[in-house]
Amino acid sequence: MGDAAGVVLAGGRSSRMGAPKAGLEWHGSTLLYRAAAVVTRAVDGPVVVVAAPGQELPELPLGVQVVEDPVEGLGPMQGLAAGLAAVQDRADAAFVCSTDLPFLHPAYVARVLRALTDDTEVVLPVARGFRQPLAAAYRTRIAGLVSDLLAKGNQRPGMIFKHCAVTQLDDDALLADATLAKHDPDLASVVNVNTPEDYRAARDREPPEVVVERFGVLAKGGGQRPRTVRAATIGAAAEAVGLTLDRHVVAALNGDQVTRDGRLPLVSGDTVAFLSADAGG
Repeated sequence: MGDAAGVVLAGGRSSRMGAPKAGLEWHGSTLLYRAAAVVTRAVDGPVVVVAAPGQELPELPLGVQVVEDPVEGLGPMQGLAAGLAAVQDRADAAFVCSTDLPFLHPAYVARVLRALTDDTEVVLPVARGFRQPLAAAYRTRIAGLVSDLLAKGNQRPGMIFKHCAVTQLDDDALLADATLAKHDPDLASVVNVNTPEDYRAARDREPPEVVVERFGVLAKGGGQRPRTVRAATIGAAAEAVGLTLDRHVVAALNGDQVTRDGRLPLVSGDTVAFLSADAGG
């Protein structure tokens, strides 16, 4: 053990949104797809999505598992308990977030997890003026505590913090991380969407700036020079330089993750290299 897991809560009622947030379109995929993929990039352990009983979920990134809440209607505390219990035997800690964080950056996830010490059970960001229990890090060993609190009728995440060793991170503490300060200086990572107006405003924001490179036969005509484009996904980055991800073309994200999944989200600071699969790249 020792690796950190990821837990994405997808079972919210979305009453103010009027439609399930998990399935809302986000640059060719969904909000849930993006959240799960970003968390996967930032943790070494398993990533699970916690669904409400009987909830239908959109497609998820490869390797992401689904855990069903045993009880409906108990809010994020029940999802937290189920998610932590699901990864408890495989990870000491987990980053836990809601579905509706369309600007979550892997650097934020890494910063929060890094603040977990042997003596800390929860890292609770207090970002943009609010506590962020659904963009926080938890020791998986508190799964039983959360379940016990629920059994006693305590459904508010704030009750957890009265029974745990908690480290709080304010804006300055979060932005002391140079990577986070550079790529998410406004801490948009914790901005959620609760209403149709929130969603439209978020969807209308410009995609992040990323660097795109082409190699091998794809670099003919001077294409090997890096280009900066705005793209929310690997597929959009490919289109920006006149390529299509198919069996002939693969993408390498930040020099390591090789994929043909055009739905994978990009964030500020990413570099995408496109290579010819036919050349063994």
